[in-house]
Amino acid sequence: MNHAKRGVFVIINNKTFHPSTTLNERSGTDVDAAHLYEVFMALGFDVRLESNKTTAEMLMILVKASKEDHSDNDCFVCAILSHGTDGNRVYGTDGEVDIRYLVSPFSEEKCPTLIGKPKIFIIQACRGARMDPGVEVADALGDSAETVSRIPEEPDFLYAFSTVAGYYSWRHGVNGSWFIQAVCQVFRDIRAGQEIMALLTRVNRKVALDFESSVKKQELNGKKEMPSIMSMLTKQLYLLPK
Repeated sequence: MNHAKRGVFVIINNKTFHPSTTLNERSGTDVDAAHLYEVFMALGFDVRLESNKTTAEMLMILVKASKEDHSDNDCFVCAILSHGTDGNRVYGTDGEVDIRYLVSPFSEEKCPTLIGKPKIFIIQACRGARMDPGVEVADALGDSAETVSRIPEEPDFLYAFSTVAGYYSWRHGVNGSWFIQAVCQVFRDIRAGQEIMALLTRVNRKVALDFESSVKKQELNGKKEMPSIMSMLTKQLYLLPK
């Protein structure tokens, strides 16, 4: 992370959707986008906010970003804020698309100026409809592993999902999603010498312990959320001040 520039950070913020999708408006997502913009601008990124994009437009934005010259950049980051479903698929305003197609422009073959550099994707979206009721623990939290499928096995990619596969991802209509709230809190208070996996582990813990659903429908109360990290990084990554 010793290049002249930190790098590009693309935020794709999908709030409203075509009636044919039958998807509700994602209230609170603009708060998420604004907080991400603020935090990562402060970290030195060239932040670009794109709102309410179709699947074709999402891919076009990322293809265009991949074709830029990133020789002087440390890394590339993209946050996708949208609805999602099983199979690692997220929604554009007109329908769903597999995440693998959105990240494919950043393969080593297609984006040579990012070879050997981190390519980070932050995904705030449901990955299914299952609810996590949580479990009561006394003194310790047990470890668990979650297999994430259908993600390209390319070097130096890192995926931070708001929830594990198959599960619902919670979002507050005023404060924004639990996951992005935690990401922004942790990265706003970034500490020198902390590696990216340590930071994301703090995000995981904050979401797992600090948030619990409280809504009018009793059957939806008391639910939890567990983010999921998938890393193919080949080096440690430190977001040190420029």
